[in-house]
Amino acid sequence: MMRFQQTRTKIMNIQVKPVEGHRAILTVGDREFPAAIGKAGVTTDKKEGDNKSPIGRFSIREGYYRADKIDMPKSRLHFKEIKKTDGWCDAPEHELYNRPVPLPFEASHEKLWREDDVYDVIVPLGYNDAPPVPGRGSAIFLHVARPDYSGTEGCVALKLEDLLDLLSLIDIKSTLEIQTANM
Repeated sequence: MMRFQQTRTKIMNIQVKPVEGHRAILTVGDREFPAAIGKAGVTTDKKEGDNKSPIGRFSIREGYYRADKIDMPKSRLHFKEIKKTDGWCDAPEHELYNRPVPLPFEASHEKLWREDDVYDVIVPLGYNDAPPVPGRGSAIFLHVARPDYSGTEGCVALKLEDLLDLLSLIDIKSTLEIQTANM
């Protein structure tokens, strides 16, 4: 009689811990990566436009990438190509708040197709999305950092090579936890 051996996937939980101001360290397993977080640090009381990263543990479900600039990331996450008509609603009063939207779009939104490189790869975090609460923050992504690791509007950002490396380690069971500096 043959026995089947079950293989278990180790769930890779990601921790992001502020170091100083908008600088942070992202840790997954035994790997550490320098990261940028919100320009104004972290908060337990996230508000739209406050430039703070929300403290908490968030799911990771899928990603988006610029196929005209990079190959699809090697990852167990599902990735979609970013199109010029892709946006993300950041208008608290709109029914599609904190959701992807097609452009043109009448309400306030972010364009996912950007001229800079920061959205060449984005992974929306499961923050304020089940269901979205108006004004509690939107478009909280894991994305590419600027070369100087300047602060984000509330997202977590890594150098492209580090982000691609991280994506090869995680899957949809992984979570990202943004912590306070004293955790």
